[in-house]
Amino acid sequence: MSFIWPQLLVLLLLLPVLVLAYLWLLRRRKKHAVRYAGLELVREAMGRQSLRRHVPPALFLVALAAMFVAAARPTAVVTLPSSHETVVLAMDVSGSMRASDVVPTRLAAMQEAARAFIAEQPRSTRVGIVTFGGTAALVQPPTQNREDLLAAISRFELQRGTAVGSGLLVALKTIFPDAEFDLRSSDPRRPASTLGMPLERRGRAEETAAAQPKPVPPGSYDSAVVILLSDGQTTTGPDPIASAWIAAERGVRVFTVGIGTENGEILIGDGWSMRVRLDEEALKSIAEITHGEYFYAGTAKDLMTVYESLTSKLVLETRETEITAFFVIAAAIAALMSALLSMLWFNRVL
Repeated sequence: MSFIWPQLLVLLLLLPVLVLAYLWLLRRRKKHAVRYAGLELVREAMGRQSLRRHVPPALFLVALAAMFVAAARPTAVVTLPSSHETVVLAMDVSGSMRASDVVPTRLAAMQEAARAFIAEQPRSTRVGIVTFGGTAALVQPPTQNREDLLAAISRFELQRGTAVGSGLLVALKTIFPDAEFDLRSSDPRRPASTLGMPLERRGRAEETAAAQPKPVPPGSYDSAVVILLSDGQTTTGPDPIASAWIAAERGVRVFTVGIGTENGEILIGDGWSMRVRLDEEALKSIAEITHGEYFYAGTAKDLMTVYESLTSKLVLETRETEITAFFVIAAAIAALMSALLSMLWFNRVL
């Protein structure tokens, strides 16, 4: 536990002073009682109340200690419900996802695990779905309607090519609908060249570039996350690493899931064959840049386990949080109990 205003902990030094003052008052009261009453009567009365008469002052002392600690604004690393309101699933539907090194196929295993993931999300969480192959598209805007999400997953169709960078940019566009990203640019962090553009269009492009928000610390955006599932083999579109830097500059964390095996599988088409392997390095880089996390899913069971882990990370999140309220509540309860017991036993408040 740490404190935002630790200097106020000096108030705790008042507690020993209060204890000494209490002991002094007890001794003074005892002398006063002996002076005006019979010794046997005093001993009998003090014997009956010797223990419980100290309980209300002790509780009041605990209340003061809790209040002094609360004044220093304590913080602690605790596990609390996540504040993420939107989860965007960016899912690979390229032709390599029909490989069967993940049973029954990479695509089918991904779809089944996604259904289970959606079922585990709180009803307050909005989930959106982006697919990417040769191009990327938002197939289901963020919604709390689970039926619409499941229907969108069932409609997936395989495409030629794999544009991981485009998939990530469309996911970001889903989170920030007013932002402008050039999906054709080789480096999406930079606006496309305005040379050769008509003056009016060039002016709008320059205004858009100037209006881009200032970068924020990676992983600092708490309202949405992206979960990107792919075998990682980019064949077209923007550089996925450059797209990851855009996500990082906007504070969005990207959790990446690698689907497939290291050896992959040989796919055979009309007069062609190709080995499709899992490219983990690109996916690990995306997660590292955005302060997310990479997960490997070599089997359908692994993929289900990954989704279970992601659910726990998104529903419950460990972070440093101010816990002043807990100490204030403890102080209030201790002070109230002190007053109630004093009234019950001695017909007075302390």
